[in-house]
Amino acid sequence: MNSSANTPVTVIGLGPMGQAMVGAYLDRGHPVTVWNRTASRADELVARGATRAETPTEAVRASELVILSLTHYGAMYDILDTVGDALAGRVVVNLSSDTPEATREASGWLADRGADLLVGGVMVPAPMVGGEGAYVFYSGSAATMDAHRQTLAAIGRPDYRGEDPALAQLWYQAQLEVFLTALSSFAHAAALVGSAGVCAAELAPYSAETFALAAGMLQESSNRFDVGDHRDDGANVIMMGATADHIVGASRAAGIDLALPLAVKDHYDRAIAAGHGRDSWTSLFEVIRKPGER
Repeated sequence: MNSSANTPVTVIGLGPMGQAMVGAYLDRGHPVTVWNRTASRADELVARGATRAETPTEAVRASELVILSLTHYGAMYDILDTVGDALAGRVVVNLSSDTPEATREASGWLADRGADLLVGGVMVPAPMVGGEGAYVFYSGSAATMDAHRQTLAAIGRPDYRGEDPALAQLWYQAQLEVFLTALSSFAHAAALVGSAGVCAAELAPYSAETFALAAGMLQESSNRFDVGDHRDDGANVIMMGATADHIVGASRAAGIDLALPLAVKDHYDRAIAAGHGRDSWTSLFEVIRKPGER
């Protein structure tokens, strides 16, 4: 495959992320064909030089590399099931979010139609696509990845995780779990102090320090997860669980939502029930990964 800036690319799905990807390719001189169910979303991109396809079939036939930026994998079937044999010989890069199992099923579905699937997860918001620090998890055929790596690099550094199509989705969901939970925890903490009239802006710098402290613990904690070393390091389950219980009590008294602190407390309760009370908090990993064991 020609991996220069002249490589044509098709982008299907023109939400904020899809539009950002098209813009990144146009800025680098790639011929880009676009299609969206609501055709008007392509107007500005066409004005910048993109080619509007009238049908999904026309869009798929325009390029060997077809990038999907859709809500979920179900939308892929809705669109690509209409294109007949146009998929043969194409590489479909699906950057939609869904379950790992959905990606494996999609790989087989596309293979039956003569196409290769690369699964991707874009790890930056739309305004950062194509910029410094942007990266994308990929999984699927290594040979296919190698053939298209340079072209895909236009939207962000390709981070290839392996042949199993599910791997990129697992990495994507894992990273977003950390991100979303962190944001929810800050929102909850802001509501907790807000019950006493404290503004969230006053809390923010203190929470930033706490996030930095937690970040500093990640490497050692991950090493303990991997080898199963949960010896008490001064932060055992009973002690940390008591704190989790206090957070639930404070939240209840403040009249704010209890779902998040109760979920955290449940991890500690189950670790204690499994005999990890005097172990490090890292033993939560064992009850999380094997919730049925006691």
